[in-house]
Amino acid sequence: MSWFSRLRNQFRENAVSKEISKEMQFHLSEKVDDLIGAGMPPAAARREARRRFGSLAYQTERTRERDLIGWFDTATADIRYALRSLRSAPAFAAVAILSLGLGIGANTAIFSLINAVMLKSLPVSHPEELVAIHRGEGSVLTNPLWEAIRDRQDTFSGVLAFGSTDFNLTAGGEARRIDANWVSGDYFATLGVRPIAGRLIAKADDYRGCPGTVVLSDAFWQSRYSGDPAVVGKSIALDGHAFEIIGVADPRFFGVSVGEHPQAFVPICSEAIIRGTNSQLDHRSSWYLQLIGRPKPGLTREQINARFATIAPGILEATIPSNWPADALKEYRRMVFSVLPAATGFSDVRVAYGKALYVLMAIVGVVLLIACANVANLLLARAAARQREMAVRLALGAGRGRLARQLITESLLLAALGAALGLIFAWWGSHVLVRLLSRSDRVLSLDLGIDERVLLFTIGVTTVTGLLFGLVPAWRAGRVDPQAAMKAQGRGVAEGHRRFSMGKALVVAQVALSLVLIVGAGLLLGSWRKLATLDPGFRRDQILLIDADIRGAATPPELRLALHEQMLTALRALPGVRSASASQITPIATSTWNDLIRTDGFTPKSDEDAVVWANAVSDRYFATMGIPMLGGRDFDNRDTQTSAHVAIVNEAMAKKFFSTPAAVGRRFQKEVGGNWTAPIEVVGVVGTTKYQSLRDSAQPIMYFPRAQESAVAQYVSFELRTSGLPIGIVPNATKAIAALSPRITLDFTTLDRRMAESLTLMRTIATLSGFFGALAVLLATIGLYGIMTYNVARRRNEIGVRIALGAERGRVVRMVLGEVSRVVIAGTLIGVGLSLGVTRLVASFLYGVTPTDFVTLGASVALLAAVGVAAAALPAWRASRLDPVAALREE
Repeated sequence: MSWFSRLRNQFRENAVSKEISKEMQFHLSEKVDDLIGAGMPPAAARREARRRFGSLAYQTERTRERDLIGWFDTATADIRYALRSLRSAPAFAAVAILSLGLGIGANTAIFSLINAVMLKSLPVSHPEELVAIHRGEGSVLTNPLWEAIRDRQDTFSGVLAFGSTDFNLTAGGEARRIDANWVSGDYFATLGVRPIAGRLIAKADDYRGCPGTVVLSDAFWQSRYSGDPAVVGKSIALDGHAFEIIGVADPRFFGVSVGEHPQAFVPICSEAIIRGTNSQLDHRSSWYLQLIGRPKPGLTREQINARFATIAPGILEATIPSNWPADALKEYRRMVFSVLPAATGFSDVRVAYGKALYVLMAIVGVVLLIACANVANLLLARAAARQREMAVRLALGAGRGRLARQLITESLLLAALGAALGLIFAWWGSHVLVRLLSRSDRVLSLDLGIDERVLLFTIGVTTVTGLLFGLVPAWRAGRVDPQAAMKAQGRGVAEGHRRFSMGKALVVAQVALSLVLIVGAGLLLGSWRKLATLDPGFRRDQILLIDADIRGAATPPELRLALHEQMLTALRALPGVRSASASQITPIATSTWNDLIRTDGFTPKSDEDAVVWANAVSDRYFATMGIPMLGGRDFDNRDTQTSAHVAIVNEAMAKKFFSTPAAVGRRFQKEVGGNWTAPIEVVGVVGTTKYQSLRDSAQPIMYFPRAQESAVAQYVSFELRTSGLPIGIVPNATKAIAALSPRITLDFTTLDRRMAESLTLMRTIATLSGFFGALAVLLATIGLYGIMTYNVARRRNEIGVRIALGAERGRVVRMVLGEVSRVVIAGTLIGVGLSLGVTRLVASFLYGVTPTDFVTLGASVALLAAVGVAAAALPAWRASRLDPVAALREE
């Protein structure tokens, strides 16, 4: 019989059994008829036919084996029996499935993120063929470099460039921004992406002086235009400029930067339309493009790298920046191009969160091990209660291997049910985690769909988990002595101690692993608390930040500073504004500015040692931000374009470069375009603050008056200290700026929010580690409680004898607590050793504490000890309240 027929018969077992029975009866009747025809009496013929036919049950079983797949039939029977067994113990099944569901679900959730960020290929044609073009260790290039590579390369059948940006959809007032990409003309053709409406950007769309065209993402098309195909050919305003919508991209395509989901794609040449005279198309120091190529058939990466080595000198010579110092130009000429696999695309999220995801993967792996130990303990206790059942099955002829297979089947079934619950938890948890990692200015967009990789991971984890906690109980079941187990009074004191030593070992492992998680969670939570409560050198409360873009106002460069001053004056006049200032950069932001400086009396160890962070600010900036003035004066109307240039420095810069905090009157120079400026006089010293990150050490910062800036940007930031809630100022601020020009666009946030969002990753890791640490403690508590309850139950006779012989109840309590103390101490000693080694893996996430922080270690040990005592308290109290007469009567 074919395998297909046998497999089909598995789903019609009753019908097959009836058919086999009819067939056996038919053959038996034929034999009887033959014997009667030969002259034998009917009764004798039936007896003789049965004798010749042999055992009817044996023949039926042999036929059944030929018509069915034997192992499949046995396995389904085992599964049905396991289901009945679990249904008969609902409390055990619920605890085991929930423990496994949390463990497997957490692992699947974190792996889903790792898969989406690290492993999943781009949704393009043959992503495995793509390579990224790098320069040294970086991947960002200038537009002149891109054009030189595009025009000189001969190793790619297609090559593209792209860069991330955003556009404002409003003509003025509060901004509404969308993420977008600058893309080269061959972008979509090289990737093999198709449109679902209209057409995509082609090479003919990307040339100097091109008109504004845009391709929309499917998500943006659906949300803004309800999927109306008639929008193709119409215009959309991007940063106040009309762009023709020429098509909509495939809904599966999200770009080539994982974690981002651009809603619009515009040709690189359109950058000149948006930025006008500030266009970066010809700037040889503006690094914002990344390159991907599809090699010609048959070419290897080594061959492409060799070809790049040949053409690189010409490319670099043609794109040399004009205003770089000699040393920098020498480094530029030594730049090396190479290609790396790009099937998974680029990703800032991968760089920022990659290590954190692997740390979380290790944490949830430990949680799963603890859950496995917990379930194994439950199964051991259950197996001990089922010894008579196993003994009966052995006595009836079942092999020890058959019993072990049955118990392994039950374990795998538990794991499968836990995995089913875990998948629900994983779907919910992965989406929650993405929201936790997102910020208001960067919302993560990841494909968290369950693909074959996630499915195989879940199946693998489920199988390994089921075997991990099921092998020990199965092995123990095979060692059951039928004769001893069948005795009504077969349990003894010594036997009980020996029988459950494996359970104690599992609890020791739980305690050790739990301590590792508690210590790690304590370190991470402590670091987050220190960062969240850190004094950054300024007051973060009641500060509204406004980022203004005046490009829409079309203000000439010479009038920009005056417009900024008018905006500042209008904001200072608003009700509820106590103080206001303007600056080029606000603290804890993504934008930075630094310069090389020199001064008499300071000899730098290297160029890096002479680099100082910088900012250009208005008067009252330090008062608004709550930065203390330690000496000298603030900027005022004496500081103009025609007056001597001045600066205010922070205390860290004063001490480093002038060897004294009293630096007022000292002078320094800074490098601009390879030349040194005229001496700049220090007119004030302020307190040291954080600049780009709360993790920054005390770094030198210099402040310049905005009134003395030679080139005033079209972007400016305002800081408003308010008397009430900062967000309440937004409507009036919007109206005040609109009165000056309705085409100025504004972005609002609070300094508190910006600082909180700068700790998003730290907060997420600390929160999750704390949650999983608490879960580990809960599982360890259940494990300790379970083993002590079981041990007390098995030792009822012994405890009854002790009490009958005069043992005090307090001594019984101490005996039980002493037993749990030994388990906890053993687990703690192992856990301390593991913690001192493992916590070094999270050292890069720590702030203000070391991986070997003994305060955290001591507190974790104390917490675990308290949990151990609490878990054993109820079983100990029950043991002390035992009635010796009732216990002895059981004998």
